[in-house]
Amino acid sequence: MSVELCSVRPLFGGAISTVFPQRFQDVSDIRQVPDHQEVFVDPSRDESLIFELLDFKTEVGDIGSASWFLNDLAREQDAEGFQLIEQSEVVEAPGLSHRNIPAVATTAIGEMAISKGRQGREAQNLVRVYVANLRLKGVDTDVLVTAYEPILINPLSETADAVGSGLAVPASQSGKMPMCDVIKQSLSTFKVNDWNLFGSSA
Repeated sequence: MSVELCSVRPLFGGAISTVFPQRFQDVSDIRQVPDHQEVFVDPSRDESLIFELLDFKTEVGDIGSASWFLNDLAREQDAEGFQLIEQSEVVEAPGLSHRNIPAVATTAIGEMAISKGRQGREAQNLVRVYVANLRLKGVDTDVLVTAYEPILINPLSETADAVGSGLAVPASQSGKMPMCDVIKQSLSTFKVNDWNLFGSSA
């Protein structure tokens, strides 16, 4: 584990808080982000961390819910060569139960080739994607935490200008916390400070 500086970060106006490295910048300082998302990036490594509040997907079972969302992301981003690497069991998240209705969490890791923004398939980067699904059943909400970590950067990708093309330098080699630990830390410190964020169901 690196000795990288981490701090408590307020999400959704402080209604939620979590801890992750300070190197991640809030994208809403630069461009518009949808109301149901909080997006943070480290441009020097082309890594990103996204927190999303979604209506609870009743048709998706708890077992494998994170891998369902990961598959969905791959479809949405027109990814190629999607591979599911691992998925976790369902674990209870006791600190996130509301009105005695338990919350559960699952995680999944996959790899896929995706291109940035409007760039075409010829500019795809190979990316490892970590997804955690926190199911806040007491407020009918699926929280999605997604971390993107580039593995191989295409010379035609706009990322190559900032980060360089070829194999991405592992975080641990540059004194940074690896994305697998970034997402674990943000999950273990994830806290709802104001349940009113979730509207009338809260």
